Amino acid sequence: MKKISLSFIVLMVVLNSFAQAYQPTPQNLKARERFQDQRFGMFIHWGLSSMLGAGEWVMQNRNIKVSDYTRLKETFYPNQFNAAEWVAAAKSAGMQYMVFITRHHDGFSNWDTKQSDWKITNTPYGKDVLQQLAAECKKQNMPLGLYYSTLDWYREDYPYTTGRTGQGTGRQSGGNYPAYLNFMKAQLTELLTNYGDIMSIWFDGHWDQTNPEGSKDRSSRIDWKYNEIYTLIHRLQPNCLIGNNHHLDPIPGEDFQMFEKDLPGQNHTGLSFQKPSDQLPLETCETMNNSWGYNITDHANKSVKDLVHYLVKAASLNTNFLLNVGPMPNGKIHPDNIDTLRILGKWMQQYGETIQGTRGNRIPAQEWGVVTAKNDRLYIHQLKPVQTNFLFLPMTGKTVKQLIQFGTKQAVRFKQVEDGVFVYLDSTKPDPIDTVFEIIF
Repeated sequence: MKKISLSFIVLMVVLNSFAQAYQPTPQNLKARERFQDQRFGMFIHWGLSSMLGAGEWVMQNRNIKVSDYTRLKETFYPNQFNAAEWVAAAKSAGMQYMVFITRHHDGFSNWDTKQSDWKITNTPYGKDVLQQLAAECKKQNMPLGLYYSTLDWYREDYPYTTGRTGQGTGRQSGGNYPAYLNFMKAQLTELLTNYGDIMSIWFDGHWDQTNPEGSKDRSSRIDWKYNEIYTLIHRLQPNCLIGNNHHLDPIPGEDFQMFEKDLPGQNHTGLSFQKPSDQLPLETCETMNNSWGYNITDHANKSVKDLVHYLVKAASLNTNFLLNVGPMPNGKIHPDNIDTLRILGKWMQQYGETIQGTRGNRIPAQEWGVVTAKNDRLYIHQLKPVQTNFLFLPMTGKTVKQLIQFGTKQAVRFKQVEDGVFVYLDSTKPDPIDTVFEIIF
């Protein structure tokens, strides 16, 4: 009898947990589809830390005390910030959404929050940057996502004593997570109430409370109460997508899975041990040089070819590409970045159809390149030269009606066999970045 009662209790607990499982709304599911169609977005790392010209981790890297770091607020004056220029830069590259840093690990808020004095409206600049950007995004029909750090090197109530970072900033209290949780909820409520429709909330910082990536045990040392945080977000804006850069498998309540500086299934950085989800939209983020925030000595700018290849490979894996810029302290995007974005845009004007609105994971990557798909078409992206006069595309089940070189619309000779298609290159014009072919079924 006791065994039956115990089994019944266990069953009820399991059923109750399923009953409370996150069920995305129809609006949210449509938002996920739109997100996948967009494929290419701009990430913007910018704020008070930009003043020091050494990246957004400068407070941690130099163990700058809160008492010293606070002085930056007295001189922050990005008088050349122009929201229209930021949105125009993204559009010039063919990007279809933006994600802006509202609050990074130094805790500084880039909007007029009522929850803290540590904010941009208390600087000599005195204006709400997020308000300006949100208004301009609405004007130019550019979806806006918001990055929000759950980690804080500045506040006393963040539980820093169990964290991996922020130990050298001079705090004394030891932290108070219930108070910090209430603070985050209040800030998120502001962001999702006062700035119009928000495409996504992009969380970062969970890893501060875990063992390093690759460890056998990656459990968190604190209970973040994500069920409360995620429920709040979905209640305020049901179509808002939630992602979390925790470098783990998705947590219930999340709407897309992200990868940092890695394509899904790869782990060149040592951050991406997680398995790509086959249920949620995917996104990878990468920098234009080697830095997220403005770094005055970082000139290791990636070439347009490198960035196009990253974008194409991401799309072939059914993944969005979020490309970062780190504007200068005055609010201007660096001219080098502007030039690269403009050239990327020229490529997207010609080939964007083979990226945006496509789906991936149809055919595995080949030695010569990758494939994207849309409706009754496949787009072959030849990224590397071959020693033969043909490409072989392994595929079965569909009959090829036509094969052309994308852009020129010139017919390409091909031969379909039982296990694939031979694409003959003898009459094609190779492109120095990406030679694209279109298969029509």
